[in-house]
Amino acid sequence: MSRTCAEASVEVDVDRFTAFAIFTEEIDLWWVRGPINHFDSSRLAELRMERGVGGRVLEIYDESTGDVLETDRITVWEPGARLVLRGSVQDTETDVRFEPTGTGGTRVLVSQYLRPGGDPASVGFGWANMLRTFSAWSRRRDTAPRTPREIGRLGLALSYEDPVAAARWLDEVFGLGSWDVDRPPEEGERPGWIEFHVGDSLVMLFQQESAEPVLPRRTHVPWVYVDDLDAHFAHARDHGARIVSGIAVHAVRSYVAEDLEGHQWVFVQARPTQR
Repeated sequence: MSRTCAEASVEVDVDRFTAFAIFTEEIDLWWVRGPINHFDSSRLAELRMERGVGGRVLEIYDESTGDVLETDRITVWEPGARLVLRGSVQDTETDVRFEPTGTGGTRVLVSQYLRPGGDPASVGFGWANMLRTFSAWSRRRDTAPRTPREIGRLGLALSYEDPVAAARWLDEVFGLGSWDVDRPPEEGERPGWIEFHVGDSLVMLFQQESAEPVLPRRTHVPWVYVDDLDAHFAHARDHGARIVSGIAVHAVRSYVAEDLEGHQWVFVQARPTQR
């Protein structure tokens, strides 16, 4: 059953006006540039939120040609108190509130919900899901460079029967950490995507898919970012790789192929901003 709403909250050690400014003006610094965190992650050059009622949240691909995507439009702008965003791509509305904690900090609460008549199967709830990265950036922003952090070109996808338990174990036993998503899921959380960072390398945890007993269990899949996905796909296909799934778009352009011994690899179109 598809969700129709999502809520999340965090507390940060800054006053509510600073928290509001971080949320709006520094969005490209706290919204992690992961492979599925944008509508077109493969082409993203900048994420920007314009100020005031009527302001837009934009994925900028090539500003010189006007190649941008408006993802949300601001309907309420109350600095230090409240921000409301109406989805332009998805049928959602997001209500963000900034409440003083009494100790000089701020509690930020995000409620994102499907608008009446919207299709629940076609939406995601990124604003609620990404709130933890806002919290992490708020803690380190005074000493961190004011440039967006890019993930590296090699990542690893791991499949587990219980990804949440695995994430907690990896954090507690191996000390697997992250520069933004710096904690495993809490009790009751069941995210479809759990993300760690080791340096600038991405480690992703997924639910193990059910497989027929005769098939080997596939647990590890490398993700590799390449500059020209179409050329890479053609070269791999023409030189004997078995194509498991052709180029497709799900927030990022990618395809899946097998090597000579049947190991699967995911190749992803790199953003122009990736090193």
